[in-house]
This record gives sequence, C-alpha cells and structure tokens, in this order.
Amino acid sequence: MEQALKFSAILAFLLAASCAGAQAGSPSAPTAQVWVAAWGASQQIPEPQNALPAGDLRDATLRQIFHLSVGGPALRVHLSNAFGTEPLRFTAVHIARPLSPPSPAIDPATDRPLTFAGSPEVTVPPGAEFVSDPLPFAVPPLSDLAVTFHLDAPTAVQTGHPGSRATSFYAHGDQVGAATLTEPRQVDHWYHVAAIDVEAPPPAAAVVALGDSITDGHGATTNANDRWTDVLAARLQAWPQTANVGVSNQGIGGNHLLTDGLGPNALARFDRDVLAPASVRWVIVFEGVNDLGGLARNGEVAPAEHAALVQRILAAYLQLIARAHAHALRIYAATITPYGGSAYYHPGPLSEADRQAVNQWIRTSAQFDAVLDFDAVLRDPQHPDRLLPAYDCGDHLHPSPPGYKALAGAIPLDLFAH
Repeated sequence: MEQALKFSAILAFLLAASCAGAQAGSPSAPTAQVWVAAWGASQQIPEPQNALPAGDLRDATLRQIFHLSVGGPALRVHLSNAFGTEPLRFTAVHIARPLSPPSPAIDPATDRPLTFAGSPEVTVPPGAEFVSDPLPFAVPPLSDLAVTFHLDAPTAVQTGHPGSRATSFYAHGDQVGAATLTEPRQVDHWYHVAAIDVEAPPPAAAVVALGDSITDGHGATTNANDRWTDVLAARLQAWPQTANVGVSNQGIGGNHLLTDGLGPNALARFDRDVLAPASVRWVIVFEGVNDLGGLARNGEVAPAEHAALVQRILAAYLQLIARAHAHALRIYAATITPYGGSAYYHPGPLSEADRQAVNQWIRTSAQFDAVLDFDAVLRDPQHPDRLLPAYDCGDHLHPSPPGYKALAGAIPLDLFAH
C-alpha cells in the first residue's frame, strides 16, 4: 500500500512537471485558436415566390457567394436544414475563391472539397444543422468565398435566406468543382448555408446584428455589400483594436419582435441566431418597427391598444437583455428609425408617439449595455418623423446605401474593443 502511494506521488510530480514545462513552452508550441463567425444569415422558410421549384433542385448544383468579415488560415461551413421536414442529402460540398461576385466562375486552382466526419457527403436531419470538418484554407478579411453543393433530391420544405442582396447560381448535374456552371440560372437568394467560421487567435470574437429588413439590407445594392453591417465590418477591420471582430448579420426582412412574420419572431429565434454563432460576444438589437407599423396598418385602433403594444415591446426587450446577459453577452440597442410617409405602414400620430415612447425608453432606461441612436442619425431635422431624403431609399421606411453608411459610421468602435 505504501509503495502504491509513493508511486502515485511520483507520477503526480512527473505530470505536474510535464504540464509546467508545456506551459513554459518552447517557441514552437502552437498558439491556441478559436472559431469566430465571419459570415452568417438567419434561416427561414422561403416564401413561395422565393423558393426554388422542386424540379430545379433535383440533381442540382448550387453555387453561392458569401462576403466574409474577418479572415483566417482555416474555415468551416454550416449547412442548414433547420426548417426541413425530412433528411437532406448533400452529395458534395466545395469551396473556392470566386472570380467576381455576380458570376458563377471560380478560380479552379482554389477549389477544395469539404468533408463531414471525414466523408465528402452528409445527410442533415430535419430541423438540424451540420458543421463541416475544419479545412486549412486561408481567407483574407472582407473577401468573398464561393460555396458550391450538389443535391440529388430536393427537400419538401426548403431552408434559406431570401434577402441575400447577392446573386446565386444553380444548374442541373454535379458541377461542384467546375470552373463555371453550364447553363446556369440565377436568383438573388441564399439556400441551406447558415454560417461560415474562420480560425483566429484569441481574443477574436463576433458581434451579431439581430434585426429586420433594415439590418437585412433592403435598399442596399445587390452584390455590393453595402448594408450597414458590411460597412461596420470594414470599419472594424480598419482599426487594429477591432480587426479580430467578426460580424454576423441576423436580419430578416419583415421580422417582428412579438409575432411571426417573415421568419420566426425575434424571441423565438434568439437561441439559434444570437447565441449559437461562434465566439459571439456582443449583440446589437435593431427590431420593432414592424411591430409598431403593423398595429394600425389596416386602420387606426384605440389608444389603449397602442399603449399595450408599447409595453409588450419593452417586455420583449427585457427578455432579450436577460437572455443575453445569462450567456455573458453585451447587448446594445438601436433606436427605431423614422418611417413617416411609408406607403406600406402609413403611420398616424399615435404610431409615431409609440415610436417616440419606445425610443425614449431605450435611451433612458439604462437596461441595455449601450445605445446606438440610429433614429438621430437618419431623421430629417425638419420632419423628425421622416427619414432625411438623402438617406431614404425612396419608400420612406428603408435607408439608401448612404443611409446605411451613416448608420455604421455612427457606431463607436470602442464598444467592441477587448
């Protein structure tokens, strides 16, 4: 017994010495790396007009282009069947550098197959997501990546992101490694790709933008990457203290805080879209205009209904704050921007008063970790219920590209310094 105790003590000493030596480390010891979200898009069921016909997805190749925020020496891709009702088989998935975003052409010398647990194909269960095996593949910050996959059969319910503001290409046959697709069709939507992570040294981290169509980029330029989140990513890259911060755009056009619209409501999708992205550390909440505008869209309602809606919105914000803080995230809120004159919502005085009440609470309640006063950035000083004409895309609800640039330019970068 005594001998066994002595042996255990010697073994413990040797292990401790070994660990100490490893910690002291030789110059060649590898540096720990983390995965960080470099790109992301909220998944939803595409509306009928935005879904691809089932026949087009039978024995089909899809090539899609994604604009990354941070860069790194290795990456992994998330495939999504989040809303599918049956397994979805990807027979092959490749990545490559695209020659130009509005084109299906890639540099074939950069074409690489992805694997999933070592296999070139993967079947994603209904409601699930699969992450590829890590692949050494250096990508610069703010660069584009082509992801090409082949399906032998479509799923009954598609998963995707209609508001891509980017052109995707599809064709029949297995063409995943082709330099360009033969007889491709094109569509300005994304399908079945939820996120792209890159490897980076700590303390690399990501910020998630949780929002509606103004975050999704309605009014931005297709294939130009000029949403406010894109401009923010470029600003973060330009400042050394934040060059390791990724941006994941989790905006859905028509999204609501409280009810399902286009895509699940913000509370319902919080876990998948905010908590799940790799190395998320901050979240910007820019939601609420669709809840406010929808109340009286088809006719004015009683003041008591307006007051009740405001209280429900504030309660939803408190829920988002509690859930973010429970996971050690810092949560920032953007004030709701003007939408007076919108032909879609045609808000009256009561709806404008609701917006002002919500914004006043955001600014003064001290519940959020910081406030981004997007309302002050975009409003017309002469008509504060309306967008400044130079920042209006023309529908009096969504910003123009200069408006998106102004929003991103107003965000203090030191909120993400670490």
